[in-house]
Amino acid sequence: MTEPPAHSIWLRPERAARGPVPTFDRDRIAAAGVALADTDGLPAVTMRAVADALGAGPASLYRYVATRDELLELMIDRVNGEISYTELGSGVWLDDLLALARQSRSVHLAHPWLLDATATGTPVGPHAVTYLEHALTALADLDAAPRTKLEAIAILNAVIAALTRAEVTRRLTGQTIPQWQRAQAEYLTRIATAGRHPHLAAALAGQTPGSEDSTEALFDRIVTRVLTGLLGPDDLATPPRS
Repeated sequence: MTEPPAHSIWLRPERAARGPVPTFDRDRIAAAGVALADTDGLPAVTMRAVADALGAGPASLYRYVATRDELLELMIDRVNGEISYTELGSGVWLDDLLALARQSRSVHLAHPWLLDATATGTPVGPHAVTYLEHALTALADLDAAPRTKLEAIAILNAVIAALTRAEVTRRLTGQTIPQWQRAQAEYLTRIATAGRHPHLAAALAGQTPGSEDSTEALFDRIVTRVLTGLLGPDDLATPPRS
């Protein structure tokens, strides 16, 4: 009995065992899609547009990818390959995961369309597996259940996406996150001084105007708090960036 075709593109051979030598390969197709998305956004990535960029007919792409979703999987995996793991291996799990988070943030900021491409879930390709393996390696000596570690990594990825989406949105308006926070703080401070919100006034007490963190330091602090809340105390890490 013939087995049904594999649903994941990564479980299918890149080229058929028989037939003519392919004109393209997955990496070249992914590179064309990434270039389009980087320049014109994710909606610009269609099978026809990618084929045009490659100087081919749209029908020819279906020899390599069955759907646009598979094309996006190739693109996502390609940019995930930009993550560097050279700063890992400190022996301190929190430092290593923070370094990994910084790398992921950089990739998302370099390719903002990645936020929309993974909004409903991140496909698991070869580079995503590499990322997961490095994250689990960082947690190898931590006394936590495997399920807890996997859930913590998933939450970390969600936090990275949320923070970078906020950063991308602020950039589109010409503001940094600290500048946006400052504008919100001015309003909250005025409301708090009216006397009808004592808990808000207490929370804002002692806040020095203009003392906001840089975007990078804010990212580090939030990621550190999330990870230590999920997995352990924060006295294991080096101080965040200022």
